[in-house]
This record gives sequence, structure tokens and C-alpha cells, in this order.
Amino acid sequence: MENLRILVTGGTLDKIHDTQTEGLSFTPDGTTHLPELLKTSRCHFPTVELLMLKDSLYFDDADRQAIALAVIRAPERAIVVTHGTGTMGQTARFLAPLIAQSKAGKTVVLSGAMRPYSLQKSDADFNIGGAIVAAQLLGAGVWGVMNGRVFAAEDLVKNTDLGRFDQA
Repeated sequence: MENLRILVTGGTLDKIHDTQTEGLSFTPDGTTHLPELLKTSRCHFPTVELLMLKDSLYFDDADRQAIALAVIRAPERAIVVTHGTGTMGQTARFLAPLIAQSKAGKTVVLSGAMRPYSLQKSDADFNIGGAIVAAQLLGAGVWGVMNGRVFAAEDLVKNTDLGRFDQA
């Protein structure tokens, strides 16, 4: 059994329907849906750390560096990073050499959702569940788990035409 930390960065998983703008936004109080998702999944062991709630389309290298530092300083070897699907692959490829250079032996798995957890028929719980298991079983490095598949960082590519992740 591995201790596991979930680093929350935002993305579609944590968005809600905003009735004023008729769009998607984060909760006004800046909370994440992860504790609720874990509770309904009866998954009680991960430590959840909220880093930011941000749409990944607006991530820059400073945001990615903050994720890398949080991974490296975490006491756990197994790390899941919730992330928006728009730039998940880019972040995975940014993190991979930094995590390898740290020689911390961390297994980092990025995951998220194509549809918000707060809406019906979300893929969030399936993807996060897969990421939690993968982070405990995969070797050191940076990975992505989406749509029931595991991807190495270099192969994590969103297919916007089909609405899923495919091999690069």
C-alpha cells in the first residue's frame, strides 16, 4: 500500500455551471470537488492539497514549476495531479525531466475530466480512480491516465476531434 497525495490544480473536473454567465467556472468559495469525489468513491486514504484552481489553457511555466516543486517536496512517492485536459500533455512533458532530475523516485500521474464532476455523466471519478491506482503501481516518472488508458508523458495527447486521449 502506498501513501498518496493528490495535488489539485483545477481544470474542467472542478468547474461548475455558472448561472449568471451560463458558462463554466470554479466555485466562488475556491473549493475543490475532490473530497466529495473521494468520499462517494469510498477512497479515504489520499491527502488532498489544493495548489490552484485554474483553467489549464491559462497555465504558464510558472504554474508548471509550482506543480513540480509541490511534487518534489511532497513526502509521498505516489502523486496524482488533477489537471485540465487542454494542456495536460504539455504539463506532463514539462514535469518529466524535472521529476527525473530530482532523483526523488516519484510516480506522478496527471488526470482530469472532459466533463465537470458537478454535472451528470462526468468521467471524473473513473479517471481519478484509475490515476490513484496507477500512481501506486507504475514506476517512477510522469504519466497520464485518461479514458481507461495509461500514457507516458511523451504520449499524452488530447484528441479534440474525438473528445478523448489517444496514443501520440
